[in-house]
Amino acid sequence: MVTLNRRHLIKTGGALALGAIYSVGSRMGAAAEPVLPPAPPPGEIDLLARVHPELRAAAARVPQMPDSFSFSDAILPMVRTSAASRTRPPLPDVPYVERRIAGSKGAPDLTVYVINARRDTPRPAILHMHGGGFFIGSAKGEVPSLQEIARALDCVIVTVDYRLAPETRWQGSLEDNYAGLKWLTANAAELGADRSRVAVMGGSAGGGHAALLAIAARDRGEIALAAQVLLYPMLDDRTGTTRKVSDHIGRLVWRRQDNAYGWRSFLGQDPGGLTSAAGAVPARVENLSGLPQTFIGVGAIDLFVDEDLNYARRLADAGVPTEVHVVPGAFHGFDDAAPDASITKQFTAAKLTALRRAFGIPAIV
Repeated sequence: MVTLNRRHLIKTGGALALGAIYSVGSRMGAAAEPVLPPAPPPGEIDLLARVHPELRAAAARVPQMPDSFSFSDAILPMVRTSAASRTRPPLPDVPYVERRIAGSKGAPDLTVYVINARRDTPRPAILHMHGGGFFIGSAKGEVPSLQEIARALDCVIVTVDYRLAPETRWQGSLEDNYAGLKWLTANAAELGADRSRVAVMGGSAGGGHAALLAIAARDRGEIALAAQVLLYPMLDDRTGTTRKVSDHIGRLVWRRQDNAYGWRSFLGQDPGGLTSAAGAVPARVENLSGLPQTFIGVGAIDLFVDEDLNYARRLADAGVPTEVHVVPGAFHGFDDAAPDASITKQFTAAKLTALRRAFGIPAIV
């Protein structure tokens, strides 16, 4: 096992929340300060050597948790509290408001955050869902990064504070996100949004939510989407359970056991079986035709790299215009961990270019 001598962190809602696992792990008797060995023992993986040179300093701040550590329902409140305390403040120059909206039929009301809305010429719009393995994270935590996108594209963004697993299974969070999408389009005039230019977007578990929402929108036939933008999306419950991954994959930030807990919480059953809840796992949906144009970006040592590439291939086979970016030596959430690295800036530029193309915005030369 490779041990890195820095504080622990987890991916939550588009930000890297430092200390969340560390504070919980230390209470469980984990070592407070593991020591970085001068070199890995013979036969073990030199994990840092697999990381892109521009990302190694960030990777050195991401210690691998002991294999014995795993998420559980018992420690979940502590993890959520710690993660919520480590979010960036909103930007002062891009307006946002918190709104309460009606949920789907039989579901409670929910909170959304509306960024860069104004009554003027209709502009493109994004319905966004935060990450966090389905069980942590918040919409509010992603407001600063979404303000940056709204400013760059002059678009309006609505991010949904969907109900988390395991308290709410996949059906409930999907309906929350669909309610957010319907609210955005129904209130397009008030928000300054163009109903014909609406994309769904999310990272990690939020990417999984975005993929599920795009499928639901297609199947229900009420709202036509312009695009789906999936950033290292969580798409397949079989990854790390019944489908093995290479030893150097998924060792930083988001591990196999983390993934298994997230899917178990989301599905309400053990992940990776021969069957899964119908409609809950994007990678298990047989028919992907008719989905909107798609951008998928993922790191080459991210746990999700194989499932994301497989999904992209299936989208292309189904006739969906699909763009894929695999970032060499990049781990899960690398863009939040190292925002100033040139390789991160290239990734961000590719994401924004895909959105501009979907929205019909002239490219920046």
